[in-house]
Amino acid sequence: MDIDTLRKDIDTTDDAMKALFVKRMQTASQIAAYKKSKGLPVADRQREREILTRLTLDSPPEMEMYIKSLFTTLFGLSRSFQTASIGSEHPLAERIRQAIAQTPPLFPSKAVVACQGVEGAYSQMAADKLFALPHIMYFTSFEGVFQAVEKGLCRYGVLPIENSSHGSVTQVYDLMKRHDFHIVRSLKMKIDHCLLANPGSTQKDIREIFSHEQAIAQCSEYLQKLKDVKVTVCENTAAAAQLVAQSGRKDAAAISSQYCAELYGLEVVDGDVQNSASNFTRFICISKNLEIYPGADKISIMLALPHRPGSLYETISRFSAMGLNLTKLESRPIPDRDFEFMFYFDMEASLLSEGVISLLCSLASDCDQFDFLGSYSEA
Repeated sequence: MDIDTLRKDIDTTDDAMKALFVKRMQTASQIAAYKKSKGLPVADRQREREILTRLTLDSPPEMEMYIKSLFTTLFGLSRSFQTASIGSEHPLAERIRQAIAQTPPLFPSKAVVACQGVEGAYSQMAADKLFALPHIMYFTSFEGVFQAVEKGLCRYGVLPIENSSHGSVTQVYDLMKRHDFHIVRSLKMKIDHCLLANPGSTQKDIREIFSHEQAIAQCSEYLQKLKDVKVTVCENTAAAAQLVAQSGRKDAAAISSQYCAELYGLEVVDGDVQNSASNFTRFICISKNLEIYPGADKISIMLALPHRPGSLYETISRFSAMGLNLTKLESRPIPDRDFEFMFYFDMEASLLSEGVISLLCSLASDCDQFDFLGSYSEA
């Protein structure tokens, strides 16, 4: 048989599969209506296992895992379709609709904002870009920012979450699992690092450099070229600049910003010392309450998945079926639970779509742990 004939066979089979798929989903919708009338949950894992056992019982051995993968994906699509067809009654749907209705039309121009570090920190610079008139409270740690927002000491907090050249700020992701918050806005900001020292110092004088671990990693190529120089980690790049200025040492320097040079009376020994000219850090603005401003086109969620093969694939396939673009997937280990992970998802999606709300509600029902972190736009 030539390839054209084989392709016609494939086309015929695909047409038959499509018709059967539509019929299956229509029947699934009727089952969903029955479950709703009886107060039964959409998901029925025992039934899914029975189907897989039956279908693989007399299948060719080399096809068993492919059949399992196909039908596991189909189960996920069916659950999402059932949830959408009967209308979600999950509490998350009402929370989202209330937030959309109650959030003001404009993002505030002034607010009390928590940042980690001291004056001149990149988080402070991000807050200045997000708010026209921020009143900034400084904390020594990222956890302090989360706690300030959670306890109501301030309305918002600004935190770095990832860098284009050095990846995720893992401390922030780990703290996300322990605090109650929502993302209301994000910002991508270009970061230009400088080597700062007290007036009169030259690069040859420098024997110790202070900075935050992320900045140190972002400038690793520059630092490797320096000989006999100790690198010391500080809690913040601005704190490093402040420390060098207060020390008065001619042999000490900080990797920080041009702004901090002006702020603390330091001189720029070398500029643009980061590895990449396109060095961007993404910041999130968090609040205790769920606020969804008009134009929000990004959604962030966290969820824990069953510790079994294929669970992540099944979840991702549900986003794919909705045509949603995942822009971030981060996994972090769950403390005290061996080899189990919390997954963080960013996606491009709007809550104006009822299908998106239904998908989120379906995930919230199916997952052992699910957190809707927010819907927002990026500046």
